[in-house]
Amino acid sequence: MPICIECRYPVSRLYHVLHSGNTGSRKPPPINRSTKPTPPNTAKKGELPARSKPKSAAAVSGGEVRLTQCPRCKRFADKYVEHDYIVLFIDLVLVKPQVYRHLLFNRLGRDDDELDPSITRLGTLLLLFDVYLTWSRIETQLPHMITSSPIPQLPILLQYAFYLLLCATMTIAQHLTVRWLARVAGLGARGQVEGDDSRQEDGGDDGPVRSTPNGISTALFVGSCMKLFPILMVVWRYDDVGGSVGRGVEWAVGLQNVEALRILLECGYLGAASVVGAGWMARWAVGRLTLGFVGLGECL
Repeated sequence: MPICIECRYPVSRLYHVLHSGNTGSRKPPPINRSTKPTPPNTAKKGELPARSKPKSAAAVSGGEVRLTQCPRCKRFADKYVEHDYIVLFIDLVLVKPQVYRHLLFNRLGRDDDELDPSITRLGTLLLLFDVYLTWSRIETQLPHMITSSPIPQLPILLQYAFYLLLCATMTIAQHLTVRWLARVAGLGARGQVEGDDSRQEDGGDDGPVRSTPNGISTALFVGSCMKLFPILMVVWRYDDVGGSVGRGVEWAVGLQNVEALRILLECGYLGAASVVGAGWMARWAVGRLTLGFVGLGECL
């Protein structure tokens, strides 16, 4: 069930389509921010006045769209349903809790514990950027640190396959560790959303709010969007990509992971940071062992 991104109160839907048989609670059509005067207020209780007609009227059969008002805080339940991906990415970089709630609960969250197709694509893209950062960091090390390894002498395709397998193994180790610790510590199973004593008034159920294993992986992928930062190197060239730039990206990703897991698991910063730290330790240990086996252990 979707929630209000401001106060986490459950709502039956995020928007309502007027004069149309199509309604939804996950992915609404784009809304035109018209400057025309707002029509008279005919909204029902719990809703705000109607907005202008969507850009693609065919998408909602010519209906008007209303964003749902949260019964508790009286603000829009989810303002991000009408924002494009650029705004979402900027707010992710700024680590705004509201955008994490929008993505993890209202857009990408699934009850069947399956990864959303967009998360699968994002995970693949993050893996490829991780390969680039790891490969660049190792190649920029001092010559005496890599001359004893056979990896730099391999053909380019074999080198790429090695680093791809390395990064995939490190990512799997990180996700499995975080999943296991969250389950052992009982994080993400808090019975009800805070202050949700009157949940049934909005048509919701009283079932527990649980985080699924794939939901945790979704949070880690969403909280790793800063790994896409090297795409700027298409425009600007950084000679220190393997040094301070790469380390800065890693710290930013760590902070985003803490915020994403804190929101998903509904725990404090200390608990989320502990789980994230354990996951990164597992990731580092797997990488160090693998690189040490091929003579590159000092490069990680």
